[in-house]
Amino acid sequence: MPQLETRKMGRTGMTPKSLGLGGAWWQAVSEQENIAGIHRAIELGINYLDTYPGEYTPDTFPGQNEARWGKALAGGKREQVYLQAKVSSNAPGERHTDHSGPQTRRSVEASLKLLRTDYLDSVLIHGYDELSDVQTLDDFKDPLAPGNALDELLKMKEAGLIRHIGIGARSAAVQRRAIETGQIEILLTYLDYGLLSQSVGTTTFALAQEYGVGLILASPLAMGLLTGVPEAFERAASYSDNETTAALARSMWDWCLERDLNIRHLAIQFCLGAPIDGIVMPGPCTLQQVEEAYEAATADIPDQVWKDFEAEFGIGI
Repeated sequence: MPQLETRKMGRTGMTPKSLGLGGAWWQAVSEQENIAGIHRAIELGINYLDTYPGEYTPDTFPGQNEARWGKALAGGKREQVYLQAKVSSNAPGERHTDHSGPQTRRSVEASLKLLRTDYLDSVLIHGYDELSDVQTLDDFKDPLAPGNALDELLKMKEAGLIRHIGIGARSAAVQRRAIETGQIEILLTYLDYGLLSQSVGTTTFALAQEYGVGLILASPLAMGLLTGVPEAFERAASYSDNETTAALARSMWDWCLERDLNIRHLAIQFCLGAPIDGIVMPGPCTLQQVEEAYEAATADIPDQVWKDFEAEFGIGI
């Protein structure tokens, strides 16, 4: 069986496999399917797991999914993986995330309990770059302001509850501001490096390398546009606000169909070829989807395919 490459995660000292396991879509299927998928991922060597606390509700705060991950990692499996959580809990009626110090601590402590662990390998500050001008965030919502999320996470790191601090963001301005604090060790970026867009490669890759920040390239399948599954493509296209991007994805898919190629293989391997210290993280949510992601990451793609693809679309490995 082909093996996943071992990677360096910036200056953290962590050495995960090249393919991680994201949790954004796990609530869409049953708990049984979730657990089977997580167990299969670990069997295949996928050892960097990224969880998400879910939307705020009075009954389930801070999360809807973390308890499933906790069950899946019981019985010694927790020790086989790097486990990452996020700080992102929207208060009712609020557009922006509460990143105050007390809320940050409550979120992390709840994640520790639900995930059945006494420490987290990393915690990402997540969900505060909705505004194009991040300087307009007030002190209550700015996680980098004194007394807010970053300061609280540093205290929890010193206490041994978390080992590394990161950020999940798309805005290049947010990424730069966070990295230049010198306290951010991991950056998760999504939808901005893949077959359809490589913008973060221009704005952030060099800065991350300069500061020793490990990168996680999430959503290599573009939220479904590059799955090669008609239903997933149509759903993703309906949510996309960029018709040109959806049309490009369809053109790439058709090109692959004409040559009996799997678009998922190209999409994931293009990201795996990025010049970064870090990993690629799709979000499969069943055992079958986990196996498909692993197959995509380890499939043999002839050099000529990439040459032809680059001649057609202007990008390649």
